[in-house]
Amino acid sequence: MKMVRRLLGMGALLWVSAATAQVQDIPGGPAVDQINVTRGVTPISHEIYSLHWMIMIICTIIFIGVFGTMLYSIINHRKSKGYKAAKFDENLSIELTWTVIPFLIIIGMAIPASRTVVAMKDTSGADLTVKVTGYQWKWGYEYIDGPATGVHFLSTLSTPQAQIDGTEPKSNTYLLEVDNPLVVPVDKKVRIVLTASDVIHAWMVPDFGVKQDAVPGYLRDTWFRAEKVGTYRGQCAELCGKNHAYMPIVVEVKSAEDYAKWADEQKSKMAAVTEDPNKKWTKEELVAKGKEVFAANCVACHQANGQGIPGTFPALNGDKKYVLAPMKEQILTELNGHPGTAMAAFRDQLSDVQLAAVITYTRNAWDNAGQGPDPVVQPSDVKALR
Repeated sequence: MKMVRRLLGMGALLWVSAATAQVQDIPGGPAVDQINVTRGVTPISHEIYSLHWMIMIICTIIFIGVFGTMLYSIINHRKSKGYKAAKFDENLSIELTWTVIPFLIIIGMAIPASRTVVAMKDTSGADLTVKVTGYQWKWGYEYIDGPATGVHFLSTLSTPQAQIDGTEPKSNTYLLEVDNPLVVPVDKKVRIVLTASDVIHAWMVPDFGVKQDAVPGYLRDTWFRAEKVGTYRGQCAELCGKNHAYMPIVVEVKSAEDYAKWADEQKSKMAAVTEDPNKKWTKEELVAKGKEVFAANCVACHQANGQGIPGTFPALNGDKKYVLAPMKEQILTELNGHPGTAMAAFRDQLSDVQLAAVITYTRNAWDNAGQGPDPVVQPSDVKALR
């Protein structure tokens, strides 16, 4: 029996060692076996790191002092050794000591901590401002000023569904990779103005020492100044629903020259893809485009087969209330969502063309083809109800 237990123990140890060996540090994210706070690449993250160590050292000294004294007293002044407890009602010196010393310790920790908190909230003098909007479950970025003024896009999880399903090996950036990262210049103060369209989210990047809630109906701000070019990763840090774990943040910090080039490229791309909502599209064009929009925005909730998630997200395959009914109600649902449910409003996330395309796709995908009225929805139909 002992031999069996020993073999099982050795097997478990070997399995853990092999599993650990396969795990790698995430570029711009947490490291394997990381037990400390992130050192970071911004002045605020450096201050947080230093504060963490200072307070940990102070707490450790207090712990050793208090419990060391208690242990010494218990062992060396116990009754079995003939010691008798002293009897006194008041001792002014002792009372002053245990009042003044903790007060001084607290003040010593509070002053540098307060200085850091004030600095974290000071968003004045920013070189660049980006509006960040949290959606279920993606981030929207809009550049308010600087070389990229007017550039806006959605940033969505790009981890392949096969990795999530476990049919392919997971990469070392699993669930921490996006299709469109936020791009900022190095050594510039970047102000992040946060809000949300549905529920409370939180924009958190440990390497920047930043964590700020995004609250619907409110604008809150924070800032960072990255001192090193690179890619940095974070996640939504507020439990925001079913796909909370699939809402990563990726920030690329570029040199001033590379950032300017990126801004020009983004403006050119936006100009090239600007679509006329009055243009009449063919059914095939809308279905092809709608399939891409569905994969990027809808598949997590309604599933690739359109079956949804029973009790949470309705099936689109065979749905006679919206998908296989006249177009109006489905268009309004896409635009405005359903308050009180997990169905979000997409009027600010998707264009008229994208909405028309994804609606047309759902009306012609799976078993829905040829089953209901209005198999083709044009962008002008969406525009009329917006």
